Amino acid sequence: MSDTAELLAEVPLFALLSEDDRKVLAAQIDVEKYAEGHTIFEYGDPGDSMMVVVKGEVELFVKNKTGERTLLESVTPGEFFGEISLLDEGPRNATAICKAATEVLVVDQDDLDVLFTKNPKAALTLLAATGKRLRSTAVFIRNTATRNENEVVEDKRTTIMRVADWIADFSGSMPFLFLHIGFFFVWIITNVHVLPFGDFDPFPFGLLTMVVSLEAIILSVFVLLSQNRQIERERVRADIEYDVNLKAELQIQQLHEKLDLMGSQLQKRLSTLEKATARGVAVSDLPPRSGNAPQTQP
Repeated sequence: MSDTAELLAEVPLFALLSEDDRKVLAAQIDVEKYAEGHTIFEYGDPGDSMMVVVKGEVELFVKNKTGERTLLESVTPGEFFGEISLLDEGPRNATAICKAATEVLVVDQDDLDVLFTKNPKAALTLLAATGKRLRSTAVFIRNTATRNENEVVEDKRTTIMRVADWIADFSGSMPFLFLHIGFFFVWIITNVHVLPFGDFDPFPFGLLTMVVSLEAIILSVFVLLSQNRQIERERVRADIEYDVNLKAELQIQQLHEKLDLMGSQLQKRLSTLEKATARGVAVSDLPPRSGNAPQTQP
């Protein structure tokens, strides 16, 4: 228990507690150790505790529907994570994995009650960290449709795929055509008794036919590999276009809501002006407008 109390003293969240309070809290808090690469919890797992990092580093990330991994935050010693599921008793909204050998303090609801009773200011620290993660999540949602499909596909290319793309691009170029025309010309001239040397592949040029057939087979494989990558790029582009359309639809809906609100405020203002005019009250004697109601000339 003394070791746990010493660990609590090193964490800013518990640093303001007295030594006796830390000992009381240390008797309830569990200490867990994880190896590098260990998954502490995954997205959707039930959440009944938050964790404070004492040693090591923990990465919090999510995966979107296309399988792309997005890092939300790297939690270092003295920081905590998993507090949202502890507060609302909902499932985990991210995956936590140890980037290095990690030691954490596990804080459940009872431990949190003791902490807030002994140090009410700790609740503000907890809320500040929660707000920080909510802001990060909002930025992530706002930028979900700003991907470039070419960058997404390019990053996943292997060496074979890069070679296949280069060969497919080169085989469809004019230099490739001119090289083959020159090669065929020299081959045929060499084997039709025009020159005093050669004649290693007489007419009808069976060796040349075999070479061209093998080249066509090899090129077709590389072209098919490149086409498969093009299909993958088109799929990513379709997903991005769907995200863009969805984002635009949500923004248009938000604009409609703002216009409806402005229209409602305008109607209320006009109604107030009509009543005031009917009673012979000057416009300057009316109460000030509230909120962001649009200005209207009487």
